[in-house]
Amino acid sequence: MKSILIINAGSSSVKFQTFSVVDADKELRREIRGQLDGVGTSPHLKANSGDGLTKVNCDCDRAKVRDVSIALEIVEEWLRSNAKMRPDAIGHRVVHGGAEYDSPVLIDARVVERLESFTPLAPLHQPHNLAGIRTFGRTLPGVPQVACFDTAFHRQHSRLADIYAIPERFLAHGIRRYGFHGLSYEYIAAKLTEIAPAIAKKKLIVAHLGNGASMCGLDNGRSVESTMGFTALDGIPMGTRPGQTDPGVILFLMKNLGLSVKELEYTLYHESGLKALSGISSDMRALELSGDDHAGFAIDYFVYRIAMHTGMLAAAMGGFDGFVFTGGIGENSPRIRAKVIRRLEWLGAELDVGANQEQAGLVSASASRIPVYVIPTDEELMIARHTMAMLSH
Repeated sequence: MKSILIINAGSSSVKFQTFSVVDADKELRREIRGQLDGVGTSPHLKANSGDGLTKVNCDCDRAKVRDVSIALEIVEEWLRSNAKMRPDAIGHRVVHGGAEYDSPVLIDARVVERLESFTPLAPLHQPHNLAGIRTFGRTLPGVPQVACFDTAFHRQHSRLADIYAIPERFLAHGIRRYGFHGLSYEYIAAKLTEIAPAIAKKKLIVAHLGNGASMCGLDNGRSVESTMGFTALDGIPMGTRPGQTDPGVILFLMKNLGLSVKELEYTLYHESGLKALSGISSDMRALELSGDDHAGFAIDYFVYRIAMHTGMLAAAMGGFDGFVFTGGIGENSPRIRAKVIRRLEWLGAELDVGANQEQAGLVSASASRIPVYVIPTDEELMIARHTMAMLSH
């Protein structure tokens, strides 16, 4: 029986899952789900078996777990020593595949070099994704590694959707709209064929709402348009990122207020979004618990922008036949879902209040002209499927 390890390395955490491949029908069975979070502050390692039993739940030495590279080594050592696992392949979430990669790829030295060149396009994510590839290349030499890209699902966009209205010479430098969260949207598109086959091939809007948030228009299971563009700063506001912003604001901050490129980058990636609007937190859970007016404004702004971008995506597709919430906020916040659907009532969306509170899969009322679903995403399973497919080549 083959086993697959999935790694999703972020700036302060390493998420990991393991799957076994049941040879008879190539079914993937989840064996372990875990993460080491709080890297550099309060590192904590936890993991459960596929049936939910705790396998480890402990704090780690803060002085030892200083960065993600060390966290990756600890995860590898725990998997080897305690889970007795030596994977047959390793699948990695890689945020940016540039214009070059429109599907998963087997990793070699050249691929790593190309992925390194995309770091300026995803400075929050790409370095940590690459750290995972390098760590397991060193600790598990000879084990095939597969890169699965958040941008790949959107690479089928039309030129109309992908090109900016700037001189064409900049296209040679990779300046175009890419879109992100593609692994999540790809999973949702596949899952809809199981749970809602009547609309799965129609025009749908999917809202991936979390600390990082975006929306995607799907037509016949394919990405038509996304709210994110050249980087993961665009579109709807996020935990610490602003979403859609007039480029003139950036020019003004540089020219009139003297902000350096480094200061701008930090401001846009770490100090903006819900954190800036509320002055309290980047975490939607904290904002929902707060009675502060600024927290309420941040929530309303978030919802307002989701509604605005719904209209944009509907226009790109010539209408839409269904709406899907996913991601940490989309899956777990009845309040946000209710506020969004209230703003979409003019389009025929109507909420079933009870179903929404009960976290049902279908939260629209029977009279709603637009079905509204809540579907938990599973990017790791999507990566595992791609990795398994690469193994069979």
